[in-house]
Amino acid sequence: MSGTRRFSREQRLRILAGVVSIVVVIVVLQLWLLTATMNAYLGGDHDVALPAGVASLTCFVLNLGLLRYVYRLER
Repeated sequence: MSGTRRFSREQRLRILAGVVSIVVVIVVLQLWLLTATMNAYLGGDHDVALPAGVASLTCFVLNLGLLRYVYRLER
């Protein structure tokens, strides 16, 4: 690791707080998406399920990417 600079403890905590904030926003978005999709689906609009599933999968992948970043940050 000769060319990389390690973050200080305070910097890592700030980055972690930012990542947690983004994760919370994404999870709230996912919960809203689930609620809206279930409301539309139970109302008879069955065409919403696939796009909502793709959007939810995208949110999941974003959260996985953030988790991977946090794990790499601790090294």
